Amino acid sequence: MGDTDPITLVGGDSRTPYQRPPLSKGFLAGTLPEARLPLRGASFYADNDIELVCGEWVDSVSLTDPASGAGRALTRSGRELRFDRLALTVGGTPRRLEVAGNELPGIHYLRNVDDALALRVDLEAAERVVVVGGGFVGLEVAAVANSAGKKVTLVETTDRLIGRAVAPAVSFFFADAHRRRDIDVELGTSVSGFLGQDGVEGVRLADGRTIPADVVVVGIGLLPHTELATQLGLTCSGGIVVDELGRTSVPGVVAAGDCTVLAHPIHGRLHLESVPNAIAQAKTAAASLLGEKRPDTGVPWFWSDQADLKLQIAGLSAGHDQVVLRGDPATESFSALYYRDGRLVSIDAVNAPRDYMAVRRILERGGSVPPSTAADPSVPLKEFLEATA
Repeated sequence: MGDTDPITLVGGDSRTPYQRPPLSKGFLAGTLPEARLPLRGASFYADNDIELVCGEWVDSVSLTDPASGAGRALTRSGRELRFDRLALTVGGTPRRLEVAGNELPGIHYLRNVDDALALRVDLEAAERVVVVGGGFVGLEVAAVANSAGKKVTLVETTDRLIGRAVAPAVSFFFADAHRRRDIDVELGTSVSGFLGQDGVEGVRLADGRTIPADVVVVGIGLLPHTELATQLGLTCSGGIVVDELGRTSVPGVVAAGDCTVLAHPIHGRLHLESVPNAIAQAKTAAASLLGEKRPDTGVPWFWSDQADLKLQIAGLSAGHDQVVLRGDPATESFSALYYRDGRLVSIDAVNAPRDYMAVRRILERGGSVPPSTAADPSVPLKEFLEATA
């Protein structure tokens, strides 16, 4: 953007910035080497006057000039970092399951490379795996373990999988599809405790049953890091509240990524945990630091690889009043198109990349597809893209 001031990038992870989505997919499965995880080579940071401070947690931060965002930060090791502008991209930490036995060896949470490496080692020696949580990470880990020949049981508290993100028909499809692949899916029950002596040996359910387990993976959501934001007096509500320009409630301070909650003009406050959203927010927040207004006008998108099942999502389905299924879920290639007041707002595409790309582009251009036509797979959606153009 033309700015030449030096940048200091501070992070608690000991590694240089890397991709996190593969940790529950290819990296965990061993098909993606660690060497391919870094986002940039070392020379990029040196060439762009970016100082990396890795393996350091910032414990306190204060502003000397809230209007400009200038202030000082103090790391856990006692290092002082002074800054003229501040961006909080602090992410979050996995939500812990607070039940008896939750500290037993063999119980894993997945957030960083070290977590994935430790889980991979335990999975190699395991025969029985229990995954707690039917969200995207839980389903991806379950698929990896199942593909490796493990006996997998997935436990979800609610009555359907990924229920906050997709329509019931899509939830039911994934439950049935994973069961067809010999994963036991337990819905509508919670975990009351873990059993074992030197390591986890079983998972006790709230209904009194016990599931044998050599390894347990817990994926029940993320708690945004808001400690530093609270120190600065920023408005927080389930995350650091930002506007469409990435600005917080304190002038001169921006935030982006999983730590934020976006004050959306249509959907209210949104917490979007996805890499595309984090990248888009970061670009917008960086522009704001330079005094420029560059709101993200793109269509939110997301993907999840679960063995041979690929889910691609474009748009925001919150507040929809109609869902149209396109194709037969029994074929494991179909789409769910979401409408609000007769207008297309989102798509979930399962092994249907053409539908996904067409709808994503239609939404980017502000177009739509008539609900009466959307259900007919013989009508290519790209026709409506051409009409929009």
